[in-house]
Amino acid sequence: MRIEYDIRLGFKDVMIRPKRSTLKSRSEVDLERHFKFLHSPSTWSGIPIMAANMDTVGTFEMAKALSNKKLFTAIHKHYSIKDWETFISNASTGFENYVAVSTGISEKDSLKLASIIKLHPSLKFICIDVANGYSEHFADFVKHTRNLYPEKVIIAGNVVTGEMVEELLLSGADIVKVGIGPGSVCTTRIKTGVGYPQLSAIIECADAAHGLGGQIISDGGCTTPGDIAKAFGAGADFVMLGGMLAGHSESGGEVIEKQGKPYRKFYGMSSSTAMEKHVGGVADYRASEGKTVEVPFKGDVENTLQDILGGLRSTCTYVGASLLKELTKRTTFIRVNEQENRVYNS
Repeated sequence: MRIEYDIRLGFKDVMIRPKRSTLKSRSEVDLERHFKFLHSPSTWSGIPIMAANMDTVGTFEMAKALSNKKLFTAIHKHYSIKDWETFISNASTGFENYVAVSTGISEKDSLKLASIIKLHPSLKFICIDVANGYSEHFADFVKHTRNLYPEKVIIAGNVVTGEMVEELLLSGADIVKVGIGPGSVCTTRIKTGVGYPQLSAIIECADAAHGLGGQIISDGGCTTPGDIAKAFGAGADFVMLGGMLAGHSESGGEVIEKQGKPYRKFYGMSSSTAMEKHVGGVADYRASEGKTVEVPFKGDVENTLQDILGGLRSTCTYVGASLLKELTKRTTFIRVNEQENRVYNS
């Protein structure tokens, strides 16, 4: 046993210090990024905000809405081959630039992934997703997938430390998903005591990834547009959203009515709700590590996206970053004391 005494920070522990800016308007800010990848020969251009691969967020309907604005969706792994076939046949040209096929790490998952890619070989992105990215079997699966698909962009996670980011990149991942426990419907930190404050995880993991020529995704913990800006300021290349994109017309989740108002269910993919829906219940060797909440219906996601992108552009004007790529270079974080933190987050 050992204790690390260095301070680790989450989004609520800091604010971004404003700096002198020559920008006259938010309209002068360009949020598009252009990426080359460590292993895949593909390139990507777009706004690097992603819908999470949860069945209440990472839907085909969400992908259609987000791709219209050059945003990305990691499609959840519970769609059938037939569902994918229907989606592909109706999708607009170029959709493959803004979606990832999500997969687990079983042999069955691998076979299903192969079937989906066979339907549309131009699909570029694979998201290998597990709650705990620290197992040797996970790294081996990443290597195996890279050998099978040398041209694809492979996303792998989740982890929260620099050494594991390096291992996954060296195993064949192009992008590593960072975050254990920060999500609004994740209870891993409560159930297991395991986790890492998200802002510090981004800083450490981004440093490790960029040293090798890879990228990271900040996955979880963003509840406001300001949190997204902090994630990019800390060095994240992409930011993945769950709760902020839940409750919309394009989201999944059962629609219910309470006191005459519509709500949609939103739950973690390790919750009892998700496991009962997809695998028949919680296995007797594990516990649920997610919860189910009811999100007020928000209508079309268009308005939420405008709020997110507008907030991000505003952050860039406060620090003088005309490009999103420049935000991390222009960011100075200020620690927030406990009294200020209570006011700021009230």
